[in-house]
Amino acid sequence: MAETLEFHPAATAGHLLAEPVREAIAALPPGPRDSVLVAEIDPASAGGVEFCDRYGFDYDEGANCVLVEGSRAGRSVRAACVIRPGTRTDLNGFVRRHLGMRRVTLIPREVAVEATGMEYGSMTAIGLPDDWRVLVDSRIAAAPRVVVGSGRVRSKLCLPGEVLLGLSRGESLVGLAVG
Repeated sequence: MAETLEFHPAATAGHLLAEPVREAIAALPPGPRDSVLVAEIDPASAGGVEFCDRYGFDYDEGANCVLVEGSRAGRSVRAACVIRPGTRTDLNGFVRRHLGMRRVTLIPREVAVEATGMEYGSMTAIGLPDDWRVLVDSRIAAAPRVVVGSGRVRSKLCLPGEVLLGLSRGESLVGLAVG
């Protein structure tokens, strides 16, 4: 039997959120802001698959955030790819072409932590720096409920996919995730 979580309004539980995530949620209008919930979790189960298995969420309700950097002719771009647990994204095919880059690689852990102000293992598309691109699997964007990182490994956010898309300034893309 799966463990149950107790979700609370994220706007009133800022201690469970990374600072940039808290600020992004606080900036929302009341309706969407009220739809963002947070629950404390065991940090050992922060990964998408582990989280879903332990707490009884369907993989269709989960979202992993993969941080990448692309380069081309001396220009670079950073992006977050938001995909379902158990799927992958084609970095040097789909993502590279969509970003218009020659090469795309994963951002190293230390660089990601410093650039985002979030803990490794709970990176999220919410609260990223303004110059980052956010690519969201279209199935996540359309989901009524999605569980994502909070920027801290000890908690998870739960919100409608459309609110995630708006909060992150994301682009909904068919074909971002494979599998």
